[in-house]
Amino acid sequence: MKIVVLDGYCLNPGDLDWKGLEALGECIVYDRTSLTDMEEVISRIGDADIVYTNKTPMPREVFEKCPNIRFVGVLANGYNVVDVNTEKDKGIPVDNIPTYGTASVG
Repeated sequence: MKIVVLDGYCLNPGDLDWKGLEALGECIVYDRTSLTDMEEVISRIGDADIVYTNKTPMPREVFEKCPNIRFVGVLANGYNVVDVNTEKDKGIPVDNIPTYGTASVG
């Protein structure tokens, strides 16, 4: 299984590690990925099965050009960066972190 994290710096600015994901398969973590250059997004995802994003958009074009995607995790509390209609059409589950920041905001 291949796992790609598109903008890992948002979640881990250096004080954590990715060993949990690395134990599941090949794991590639990019600190930041372009918010506008979809060719960069597509090339980084490539043939990945699992993709994690925080701020990097994943429109329909990404799913059409990266057909191996089987799961998308949004490392935030919303879904606005992911074309959830395309995911639904393709049967790809998407999940987020609904309690992200709750303790610090409360």
